[in-house]
Amino acid sequence: MKLFGWRREASRPALSTSGSRAGAVSVGEWPPSYEAQVRSGYCGNAIAQRAVRLVAEAVGGAPLEASSPALLALVQGRTGGAGLLESVAAQLQLHGNAFVQVLRSPEDDPAALYPLRPERVSVEADAGGWPAAYRYTVGGRVARLAADGPRPDVIHLRGFHPLDDHYGLGCLGGAANAIAVHNAAGVWNKALLDNAARPSGALVYEPGDGSALSPEQFARLRSEMEQGFAGAAQAGRPMLLEGGLRWQPLSLTPADMDFVGLKAAAAREIALAFGVPPMLLGLPGDSTHANYREANRALWRLAVLPLAGAVLDGLAQGLSGWFPDPWLRVDLDGVPALADDRAALWASVTAADFITRAEKRAMLGFEEDGS
Repeated sequence: MKLFGWRREASRPALSTSGSRAGAVSVGEWPPSYEAQVRSGYCGNAIAQRAVRLVAEAVGGAPLEASSPALLALVQGRTGGAGLLESVAAQLQLHGNAFVQVLRSPEDDPAALYPLRPERVSVEADAGGWPAAYRYTVGGRVARLAADGPRPDVIHLRGFHPLDDHYGLGCLGGAANAIAVHNAAGVWNKALLDNAARPSGALVYEPGDGSALSPEQFARLRSEMEQGFAGAAQAGRPMLLEGGLRWQPLSLTPADMDFVGLKAAAAREIALAFGVPPMLLGLPGDSTHANYREANRALWRLAVLPLAGAVLDGLAQGLSGWFPDPWLRVDLDGVPALADDRAALWASVTAADFITRAEKRAMLGFEEDGS
């Protein structure tokens, strides 16, 4: 951090801006603003949307344990139909930051936790470069929320960013190029379908005397072609040609057809960026995992549990001013995808006759029972 008078006034996630320019954004480019990136990379891409939802819904539906029932009820609350943990997990994947506002009761106790939209929040640093407050901007109105003290107004959860002191890095930037390629391939396929799923070919004018079509004749011919033969509904329709016109069919070369494999490779790269095994997304050509059970277990071990652990630890730390020694964790025995792993652990611990009962309970995550 810069130590003297450094301030950041605007929220800007450090996402990839490759291929973006000021002004209109064409197919294959990555839009500069976060909202446009979400619309293109999440709302407009089935692979990225499903990958984010798989992880976020798993985090939101994971069975939890907490140091107190009140803390557990607070974390498992819902805002606008979506669970708090699911919303926070999705924001961390897309933006890299999640800002959770602590709504308080008249007695100053936490009544609810509300996830703020991360692109509307900016960090306000003090003279030493440390976060002093968060500024939430909506429609020109700015609300200042305290960030310091034992009972902060906002709990900031962020992913690791090697080049930023106050903002985290999401997965959306890493998947930017792959999403742009995948979206462009989808537009290409749609265009082929609209044009009878093949190149339209060429009309060759051969009058025999070396003359050419007049501009009016060319415009009329092109208009009739578009109205009568272009589009999926016109596929296979016979063509009636006037004298001097010869139809020359065209086809794609194998090199041109490689966009099909390119789209599949881009889809697997998107899944890789969000930590989801491609098999769970129904992507062809992936044989990393032997079956869906193994892939689902890999999803929990490599993506869901690390993200859930970071979110739960951050919330517990942020609420430590209200709850003494709080802790939150996933109940691994209640996760169906990890049943085989837990059964193997229970069997190995039970068969270990060289350790005490208390040590066995500690290895399995239970508290001491005094025996």
